[in-house]
Amino acid sequence: MSLPRHALPESEVLQNVPPLRTVAPSEVAARMESAPRLAVLDDDPTGTQTVKDIPVLTTWTVDDLRWALRQNSPAFFVLTNTRSLAPQDAATRNREIVRALHQASEAENIPYVIASRGDSTLRGHFPLETDVLAEELTATGAAPDGVVLVPAYIEAGRLTVDSTHWMRTPDGLLPVGESEFAKDATFGYTSSALPDWVEEKTKGRIPADKVLRITLTDLRTGGPAHVAEQLRTLHDAATAVVDAVCDDDLRVLALAAAEAEAQGTRLLYRVGPSFVRARSGQPAHPPLTAPELTPLRATAPHGLIVVGSHVSLTTRQLNRLRESTTDLAEYELDVARLLDPARREAHIHETAGTAATAMATADTVIRTTRTVVTASDPDESLAISRSVSAALVETVRLITAARRPAFVIAKGGITSSDTATHGLEIRRAWARGTLLPGIVSLWQPVDGPAAGIPYIVFAGNVGGDDALADALALLRSAA
Repeated sequence: MSLPRHALPESEVLQNVPPLRTVAPSEVAARMESAPRLAVLDDDPTGTQTVKDIPVLTTWTVDDLRWALRQNSPAFFVLTNTRSLAPQDAATRNREIVRALHQASEAENIPYVIASRGDSTLRGHFPLETDVLAEELTATGAAPDGVVLVPAYIEAGRLTVDSTHWMRTPDGLLPVGESEFAKDATFGYTSSALPDWVEEKTKGRIPADKVLRITLTDLRTGGPAHVAEQLRTLHDAATAVVDAVCDDDLRVLALAAAEAEAQGTRLLYRVGPSFVRARSGQPAHPPLTAPELTPLRATAPHGLIVVGSHVSLTTRQLNRLRESTTDLAEYELDVARLLDPARREAHIHETAGTAATAMATADTVIRTTRTVVTASDPDESLAISRSVSAALVETVRLITAARRPAFVIAKGGITSSDTATHGLEIRRAWARGTLLPGIVSLWQPVDGPAAGIPYIVFAGNVGGDDALADALALLRSAA
């Protein structure tokens, strides 16, 4: 497919789509009562940003997975953080989780299907993760017939039309392959048409013309029965890509997938955040209000804001946060010093001590240097990111050990994952809703030292320029 190399008016991209087919969330919820549990293996924590009252695990022991399966919920998340790992380590982690999940499923007698939750701008270990998951499922006797790719993220403006993935910008809809995210040092790509993207990422193993395309016409005109028949044609882990511009499109897919699965088709999903909400039978929830936040907020005067993401949007949001309030303390972890073994530890301890003192009188920002440090090799770039993230998380651990925060906001996917698992030692939590519509998730930890501290997961690549300031203002209003 030939694609424009610039943004187009949204009306132009959507001008020929069929009329909407409305599906009520309650219809999907009723259908999912008899469907397998959806286990969402999330390659960073931000996939929870579209759902409400869904369990989250940051560890994957059999006992933890049994706890998640026992909860009265159509889905649960397992935070894998594989986007921050080298390929071999990501593969190992996926294998560990599927094996433990299979044991937990047999012990609880609750069946499951797996969704590998990836970035809506198409960054991540694809096809590695779905390949590994397919191998492990095959070993359990449940070889997948199809891998269903659904990257749409409605609130963030990631839409798929005619099998091409777009992102909403101030200038219109931009083919995602032309965005800054496609230039990622580790997970970069060039294709915006999903069949071409699959061919590109699989290095030709899966040709574009072998990818099943499920379009808006299929979803809206054909409906669930038609799409179920399309899914039933998948065999030997063949790939399908699915359009979506709203939740109703994803709910049609959810009903179709449930029907195909009921007829014996085994599906493995690679999805953005919005599919999880649709499959769970949940509507788009309004943001949490100050009265709802008040009982969740810890009894402490001020909170901690941790900024690791380097994308330009995060930097603009941080600038706007500074402009919005004078009651803010801010400290920088200098990446050059963090990468110097002789200076690293002293810099972390000095910054943490100063920030913990400041948090007694002001909400406090800890951020990394805004200049991105990369290497010529993608694996080396990822190693640098991991080293910087580890330092940031150690700083958070020291701060929160010295002074309990009222809340913690973590900005950036890898940042929020590492902060949850290592900085705050969260094992089990509930995703309670969002601070901003569908893009900023609030977790309620249920165990460990972070129990009682609301944890806000804020992806680096979502929201407007005011989003970080708005999130902090809402948390302050709940004091």
